[in-house]
Amino acid sequence: MSATVPGPDGYHRCHWCAATADYMAYHDTEWGFPVADDRRLFEKLTLEGFQSGLSWRAILAKRDNFRAAFDGFDFHRIALYDEADVERLLHDEGIVRHRGKIEATIRNAGRAVEMVRQEGSLAAYFWRYEQAVEPGAALQVVSTTPTSVALSKDLKKRGWSFVGPTTAYAFMQAMGLVNDHAVGCVARERVAQARAAFTPPR
Repeated sequence: MSATVPGPDGYHRCHWCAATADYMAYHDTEWGFPVADDRRLFEKLTLEGFQSGLSWRAILAKRDNFRAAFDGFDFHRIALYDEADVERLLHDEGIVRHRGKIEATIRNAGRAVEMVRQEGSLAAYFWRYEQAVEPGAALQVVSTTPTSVALSKDLKKRGWSFVGPTTAYAFMQAMGLVNDHAVGCVARERVAQARAAFTPPR
């Protein structure tokens, strides 16, 4: 399989984004561009956890519903959720109604609040795991890396759940900690420029 496919505008893109127009828009404007906003980082890591066993297409289609259900992914508010909120979410047909993942999101929100106290911000913590070497850039066949394994291990040590190495790497790819756009993809250079101009939070 080729690493890229031509889009309707003639530009080549990562092959995975040809599946749907939503994928193409997400690929062109979000995937791989560096993010320093704590809410967006928490949102993405949470949604990657919800994706486990599902497709990103299914999660992306429900993303606005998730945002509405989880207070815009304000983890300070989510950390205060109680059993009534769990039941509310379990009855929300607009999201993935999985008790384990919902309860993990609430626990992770608490861990996120602790991380902000300890590290200054989520961004300051996550950007320590920026990956300079991009072993999967040509064919995107890598689902984990030593860096994602290390990130997953540390998050679990801090009490986070649904943050395995594959989830961690998908998060890193999406949030710009690694540029995994395929060689020849029109977005690869755009992401490289955005990363070069980005100052990682400390």
